[in-house]
Amino acid sequence: MRISADSKTTISVAIITLNEEDRLPDCLDSVAFADDVVVVDSGSIDKTVEIAKSFGARVFNKPWHGFGPQKQFAIEQCQSDWILIIDADERLMPETVTEIINAVNSVSCQAYSLPRKNYFLGRWIKYAGWWPDRTIRLFKRDSACMQSQLVHESLQVNGIIEKLANPIIHYPFRDLSHMMSKMDKYSSAGALELHKRGESSSFLKAILRAGWAFFYNYLMRGGLMDGGPGLVIAISDAANKFFKYAKLRELAGRDGE
Repeated sequence: MRISADSKTTISVAIITLNEEDRLPDCLDSVAFADDVVVVDSGSIDKTVEIAKSFGARVFNKPWHGFGPQKQFAIEQCQSDWILIIDADERLMPETVTEIINAVNSVSCQAYSLPRKNYFLGRWIKYAGWWPDRTIRLFKRDSACMQSQLVHESLQVNGIIEKLANPIIHYPFRDLSHMMSKMDKYSSAGALELHKRGESSSFLKAILRAGWAFFYNYLMRGGLMDGGPGLVIAISDAANKFFKYAKLRELAGRDGE
């Protein structure tokens, strides 16, 4: 059953996509309560755009310029009083929808953060910083903007931020191959960010960063409590750190050619 927001308060949903035909339908179905859905696609070659249009979303095509710029562009296309940012690999539970609607209709702040319930290899990941994994996703129009970063984008809010209790459900990886593919992409983007800031690296630094990442996430932050999936995550994060700094060294070497 469709849940409608109060007529005096409207909600837009902003989503960025690239080849998400398998995950987008569940995401769009979970935000069917919204008055306005904006999908910004960066060149999908599958049925992502067709699916988005079939759900009534307003679709915009924009070449990829990084997570921050893509999401800021999506925000700028939204037309409602409030904006909710969600990714194609995320879904809202009915309880979360109800809480969002109640929140925007009894507004006492400019933005809300929501916890994220991350699932990997069929398991809810509770340790190593994966829970509650709070993130600001719901905000009043013109009260926030996205930082222009290639990775680890974040909202800058002008005003008070409060917390919602019910989570966003997040499935960050389709499978292990997808996890490795994302690790490669994120390590490249991270290396480029560091390079632009003038930072340097070495293979020794890459090894030390990777070793610390594994120790910190798996032991100090309790990743081992998540069983096999926790071990895979710790190894993946360590590999991400290693390749980010190894790629940073590679970029510096190219500059010296």
